[in-house]
Amino acid sequence: MLELEHGFRVVDVHARLEPDESRRPRDGIGDPERLEREMHQAGVVRAVVYPGDREGSYLKANNGVARMSVGRPMVAFARINGSREAGTDAGSRLKNLAARRGEDHTSPDDVEKYAYDDRFAGFELHPSRDGLPDEAVMAELESVGKPLIVHGGLEFPPEAVERHLLQYDLPVILGHFGAHPLQRDLMHESIDLLDAYEQCYLDTSVVRYREPLERAIIEHPDRVLFGSGAPSAHPNVAVMEILTLDVPEDAMKKVFSKNPVRVVEELAP
Repeated sequence: MLELEHGFRVVDVHARLEPDESRRPRDGIGDPERLEREMHQAGVVRAVVYPGDREGSYLKANNGVARMSVGRPMVAFARINGSREAGTDAGSRLKNLAARRGEDHTSPDDVEKYAYDDRFAGFELHPSRDGLPDEAVMAELESVGKPLIVHGGLEFPPEAVERHLLQYDLPVILGHFGAHPLQRDLMHESIDLLDAYEQCYLDTSVVRYREPLERAIIEHPDRVLFGSGAPSAHPNVAVMEILTLDVPEDAMKKVFSKNPVRVVEELAP
């Protein structure tokens, strides 16, 4: 794909890396060389990266991503997990009353170590696959104040994000407008959250629809962050989706760079 030419400084808050070479062929998980090449083609100068799915602890995968980010235009986030279920039904709530943190689950000590390790700039959470952290872990996340990227969608909708995460005072970046896979109604529910929670942000990864993108940027120009969703989506495609929106150029600058840098300082020049 040809390199894009545009006059914006673009940084990306949503990309995945696979630190285990034996797992690289999996669809949607990329190696650093490929990601760096595609970032360059799209004019993306820096990107937040985190590991793909794992069974058990993410310690080894997080360390691998941090190691691969050294010397590259990448900012590592530590992926975390938990013992609580992400469901919103009565059964999930009942199970969560008896849930206990295991050795493979992220602990408050883990959060503290990641937060004060210069290799990591924040955290990533996929509740429907990795579970939810318990209250002690959430309290530590609030204490360190690092940004948290959350994979929302049908199995962890905006109402669950509000109930479980937005009660804490830390930056929460809701990936895919909280609407994976492409649920327009959830996108608009996520945009509505921005009215009530100043610490909530939306990233544009794999949103695709113009109308919710334009609505969010016009109504909340300081709360939308560019995310590509690479390598599932090529950064070129993600950048073009923003460039073709009917929004002011200054709003594009905010989405591409100013907003992400304000939330993730390590993305700054």
